[in-house]
Amino acid sequence: MHLTRDDSTQTIATTGKFHRVKVELYGRFMLEDRTEHVGQISEMSPGEALFTTEVMAGTGERIIAYIDHIGRIEGTVERLVSNGFYLSLVASERKKNKIAAQLTWLANKHELDMPEDRRHQRIAPRNPIAKLGMADGREYPCRIIDLSISGAAVEIRMRPALHSQVVLGSMRGRVVRHFEEGIAIEFATVQSREAIEISLQN
Repeated sequence: MHLTRDDSTQTIATTGKFHRVKVELYGRFMLEDRTEHVGQISEMSPGEALFTTEVMAGTGERIIAYIDHIGRIEGTVERLVSNGFYLSLVASERKKNKIAAQLTWLANKHELDMPEDRRHQRIAPRNPIAKLGMADGREYPCRIIDLSISGAAVEIRMRPALHSQVVLGSMRGRVVRHFEEGIAIEFATVQSREAIEISLQN
């Protein structure tokens, strides 16, 4: 994958203090000289990320990165450490909220103990925005945080009862966990990747 810069993106300065969580996320980043390198994020918050890498960046240098489970991020090098650097993220409020939701999921997925965490590889939906249907026919907008062929975690404001039947796209399942940003769903049957893409088409 080739990284590109998008200077037209509207951004806001990071404000306030965010709680960093320990993660193990891999990806690629691009320095100001447009060279691309691999790295790992070992700590992250919606406002800051600790990159571990063999390539040193300069303090204040602008970085563009694409990180597994998180997507595209950018920011400036805040300070250097022995094996990498801290990146101060520059992002819209919406992007920071998305990062916060994904970090919440990553930090808690072991406690959630979803079956698909152990059995199946992740799927990145083309469009993470979906609808969650209830047994009584009501539908609510949601955003897919994590997805596999046997289940999903979605960000949603309302909280269906545990074990209640729901439909994500056209895939039937049941609510198996609640977490801060939403719910975890286990599908009634294991889906194929092709069936998932078709099901989630709006």
